[in-house]
Amino acid sequence: MEHFYMSLLLLFVTLVSLSLFFLIFYYNKHNMNNNNNLPPGKMGYPVIGESLEFLSTGWKGHPEKFIFDRMVRYSSELIKTSILGVPTVIFCGPACNKFLFSNENKLVTGWWPDSVNKIFPTTSNSKEESKKMRKLLPQFLKPEALQRYVGIMDTLAQKHFASLWEEKTHVTVYPLAKRYTFMLACRLFMSVEDENHVAKFREPFHLLASGIISVPIDLPWTPFNRGIKASNFIRKELLKIIRQRKVDLAQGVASPTQDILSHMLLTCDDENGEFMTELNIADKILGLLIGGHDTASAACTFIVKYLAELPHIYDRVYQEQMEIANSKSPGELLNWDDINKMRYSWNVASEVMRVAPPLQGGFREAINDFVFNGFSIPKGWKLYWSANSTHKNPEYFPAPEKFDPTRFEGNGPAPYTFVPFGGGPRMCPGKEYARLEILVFMHNLVKRFKWEMLIPEEKIVVDPLPMPANDLPIRLYPHDT
Repeated sequence: MEHFYMSLLLLFVTLVSLSLFFLIFYYNKHNMNNNNNLPPGKMGYPVIGESLEFLSTGWKGHPEKFIFDRMVRYSSELIKTSILGVPTVIFCGPACNKFLFSNENKLVTGWWPDSVNKIFPTTSNSKEESKKMRKLLPQFLKPEALQRYVGIMDTLAQKHFASLWEEKTHVTVYPLAKRYTFMLACRLFMSVEDENHVAKFREPFHLLASGIISVPIDLPWTPFNRGIKASNFIRKELLKIIRQRKVDLAQGVASPTQDILSHMLLTCDDENGEFMTELNIADKILGLLIGGHDTASAACTFIVKYLAELPHIYDRVYQEQMEIANSKSPGELLNWDDINKMRYSWNVASEVMRVAPPLQGGFREAINDFVFNGFSIPKGWKLYWSANSTHKNPEYFPAPEKFDPTRFEGNGPAPYTFVPFGGGPRMCPGKEYARLEILVFMHNLVKRFKWEMLIPEEKIVVDPLPMPANDLPIRLYPHDT
């Protein structure tokens, strides 16, 4: 029986591979024959293209190698390839970044693999969903609105460090950073703060996050299948919260402006005047939890890594944060003015995101045929922008391997060279939210501890999000109080 199931699996994989091969061969041939002025590059092997090399450079800790090898080989900032089974042009450099970010929904649109629709069933039209989210979010994520969140973040951070870091000699940073950012997102997006309630989401949420970035094979033992099951579980729990919130709003127990969930429930679509469905809201909240979780937790983790490796940087951050701490009366929480005094700390965080971008890049899709930099880009091709094409390029950041927070003093880097949050019209609406949660984390961390890494020079791997190879275990040295 086991051999029978294995034979069926092999037959299934073979049929899928052959189907993909012929579809992609036809598609590539069609585009090649009609576009003789494509950027230079190779399409790689049938079906898989150059995906393995693209992914393996990240697994080895050098994701920029795939990009820079081809920039040098072809003397071009536009490179033709095939990634994830689709014909792709890699866009490198600030001019390319500006073009892609400035032409959203004009010449290009955001693109995700079709597998994402199985995890987020109400978001089949990514272009329209992106527009709706950008209308919904600014009211809660712009600096003026975020000011009232600082004290809440500080309170939650204090609880986090008191319960999970203090009285410990050793901790593993990456899982703790994820708990911190997830706890904040649950509290600020939907007012869930009970630790037991948050814990109910935590493990399914990690399975979901892993499933989104896995090979989309829906079989019982695969990460993708576990991700779909986890998304269904979380969605059911979110629907319970949404329905209870409706009752609370009707009874005046909840405030219309208390969080993003209330805002979604009370906001009509401008085009059709209808309210969002409960399922649609659940998927949007789920997307926000993911968007506000992995990238910020990676940034917090790598801040810990680089502060451990660079004591002179740590000392300046500690001095800045202690000046703020000493200016507070006992029990007084951080406020917006305190955050704005953390200039050096944010320069350090920015340099961390330069050398280890939490978001390595992103995909777009050409809406129409167009020409850029003298090359033809066919409609339907995918376009990949890479943060590392500028972050680690000596043309824009001299001695890019050196950790130097002073790069961000004064006017800072040139436009569209530092892009951990995108840029221009496509600047991530959660940038200020991320700045707050990172700086509150840094403040509560350095005023309590100094630390050392238990695995010196632990490697950062990208799979496909950056993470420490061993989750960054450290030894803590509490400050005398």
